[in-house]
Amino acid sequence: MQATGNNDLGASRQRITIRASQKTLSFSSVVLTNAEQPIVYEPYPMRSDISIAANMREALRTASLPLQGYTAAQVMVESPVLMIPFDVFDEEDCNELYKHTFADSGQRKILHNVLPNTNSVALFPINKDLKMVIDDHFNDVIYIAALSPVWNYLYRRSFTGVRNKLYAYFHDSKVDIFSYQQNRFRYTNQFNALRPYDAIYFMLYVWKLLGLRQSHDELHIVGDIPEKEVLVEEMRKYVHRVYVINPAGDFNRAAATKIEGMPYDLMTLYTKGR
Repeated sequence: MQATGNNDLGASRQRITIRASQKTLSFSSVVLTNAEQPIVYEPYPMRSDISIAANMREALRTASLPLQGYTAAQVMVESPVLMIPFDVFDEEDCNELYKHTFADSGQRKILHNVLPNTNSVALFPINKDLKMVIDDHFNDVIYIAALSPVWNYLYRRSFTGVRNKLYAYFHDSKVDIFSYQQNRFRYTNQFNALRPYDAIYFMLYVWKLLGLRQSHDELHIVGDIPEKEVLVEEMRKYVHRVYVINPAGDFNRAAATKIEGMPYDLMTLYTKGR
């Protein structure tokens, strides 16, 4: 698939960003020349009849961006996350903790990111074969949970105003719902959300669980929202302060917000860092 943006990357190479989930794959990078659109974004159409590792191997061989000569990569992995408080985290326990929390397929490697702002550590899996393909192709690879930029940015954003805030980020046919309290997560979890009424049920469930107030506290939603108008209208029957985050306005029309189809977590990475 043709990359979106200016793909004249010049002689020197930066770190390519790969975003991988079970059903989607994309490559992106910052252009090193003075281009009108300084970010190149290339979604790759995955085949459902082959494994994710085979898709990655084929993409690295045929997609435009990977053929530009990159030797370093940053990989955003979209997979179920187990959040651990930093003060009880022990790297040796990662596999066992994750195994007891999620069904164990035996074909995954458990990685982790430290999130210093919230004093927490995100454990997340990556398919072993997929990781091997990436590690064999690049000399230097950094792996992060795909939501890391979103968690860090919305944590800082949560300090605006005096009301408690609940966030819902829609992506990959799922919704991540989370809230902060002081310097830590108050709540975070992921739910399948193919239909708007499924998402409404989960958001109201978490709202009630946290004891948030109907007329005082705030719900902020962002991302690829299913039937957005219906969802917002229904939610406002139960929560008075419902806001849809507009990335273009929130990020002051940054270059990443102008690229069609780019996920919000990737926009946030390029605009606010990880």
